[in-house]
Amino acid sequence: MCWVCDHPESTKAARLAYVKGLLEEHPWVVIGVDRDGGRPPYSYTVGLTEFDRPELLITGLAKERAAKVLIAVADTVLDAAALTVGARIQLPGNRPGEVVRVAEPSVHLPVSADLFGDRVTALQLVYADIRGRWPWDKNFRNGRAGQPVLGPRTRIAA
Repeated sequence: MCWVCDHPESTKAARLAYVKGLLEEHPWVVIGVDRDGGRPPYSYTVGLTEFDRPELLITGLAKERAAKVLIAVADTVLDAAALTVGARIQLPGNRPGEVVRVAEPSVHLPVSADLFGDRVTALQLVYADIRGRWPWDKNFRNGRAGQPVLGPRTRIAA
């Protein structure tokens, strides 16, 4: 279900009012953005900022699959310690992930930025392909759309 898709005539103010209403019922929500031309789909959270946590974002996955990953990781982040930039984590579906700081959250998470302004920070959940290769590795394959990484990679010592 996509409220914006069902209400293409809606204004930005109406869309923000809709999300605010959702946030009154739920602590946070996931926004999915469809593939557009050469840009792959991506999804992100809205509301984790209110818990002094970075919003989460994932690229290159269909909205339903992305939502499952974001929901599981956000629940963990709210119940435990914050994610560490550069850390390797296990994503749902037993897929390896790595945490990357999003360089420009206001560009990639527009609803979060509109609601929370300069307080918004974001972390991207980057995942390896089925062969264990990362987007920064030679021969990475992730379907037709790829997986853009929206910030610099920060490696931490193992």
